Amino acid sequence: MLYRTLKRMIERDNTEGIAEKIDIFFAARKLNETEYTELTGMLPDTAAK
Repeated sequence: MLYRTLKRMIERDNTEGIAEKIDIFFAARKLNETEYTELTGMLPDTAAK
């Protein structure tokens, strides 16, 4: 469910601060490696920095 919510936020271009959130969720094992890779790949270059 978290993965789907994050994906929907990225698709709706609501990416402010989302890169940091994705990193935190991955570190806390709320996202697996496949989900993390897909979500970070979807981010625009400016959100990933």
